[in-house]
Amino acid sequence: MTEDQRAAPTPAFNCLWCGRPHQPRTADDIEAHARLCPECIGRAQDNEFLRFRLREGLRARAEAARGDVASDTAAMKAYYSARASEYDETYAGLGWEPLQRAVFLADLDAATLWLDRLPWRGEIVELAAGTGWWSPLLAQKGELSLYDVSEDVLERARERLLAHGLRAHIHVRDAWAEPDRQVDGLFTGLWLSHVRQPRLGEFLALCRRWLRPGGLYALLDEAPGLDYTPTAGGVQQRRLKDGREFGIPKAYHAPADLERALRDAGFSEVEVTTTSRHFVLGLAVA
Repeated sequence: MTEDQRAAPTPAFNCLWCGRPHQPRTADDIEAHARLCPECIGRAQDNEFLRFRLREGLRARAEAARGDVASDTAAMKAYYSARASEYDETYAGLGWEPLQRAVFLADLDAATLWLDRLPWRGEIVELAAGTGWWSPLLAQKGELSLYDVSEDVLERARERLLAHGLRAHIHVRDAWAEPDRQVDGLFTGLWLSHVRQPRLGEFLALCRRWLRPGGLYALLDEAPGLDYTPTAGGVQQRRLKDGREFGIPKAYHAPADLERALRDAGFSEVEVTTTSRHFVLGLAVA
């Protein structure tokens, strides 16, 4: 289900218990899945049928959400596998005008210094690591495991680490996969902007489950920009050098939204800042 579909008017229905008509705001509303009006949902604890319908509605909504995530994961894997050989050109600022490129590279340096200064320790996990641009820095701070859904980009990450004389545990793994352990540090670089707004809280809660009490979560992502407008359906079209086009989920999150979502996910000592123009930097403690 796309963001346009969620936001589009959802067909009205008659409540299965009281018969009153109800118009859900979006297809994500629990009323739309349970086929109950808000008043009847509020009385679910007092009635077995209402409890049953509420459970069925929660199950149906969860299945729809899993379908969204699976579809987005498949799209991301196809795109980044195809783009693996040219992905690092992003960090070189190729295609920018000289002044724009200078600003971008200065921001990239500032983001790198910020990440380097953080109090990393122990076991660190990097989710959606891509070609491992940030991985050599993290591998010097602790025992690093880096994951991505694409084998092609992970091969680039492996080559990068070897070139620096560093080691890490490298495995194919979906960023949305449930944690298999708790660690001391977690990092996501340029990933949260691929998490749709309705799923942001869900993903950050997953990040919290990765961490031991006192563990550090750091995020580095693209800043929305003053002229940013949401893409149609939350999908951005990307063209590779060979002419192939891919549609991938893209949703830039404002710093205030990220800070609020991190706190709602159970993090403390939350701090979200930006570089001069291009990056959002977030830090939170489990």
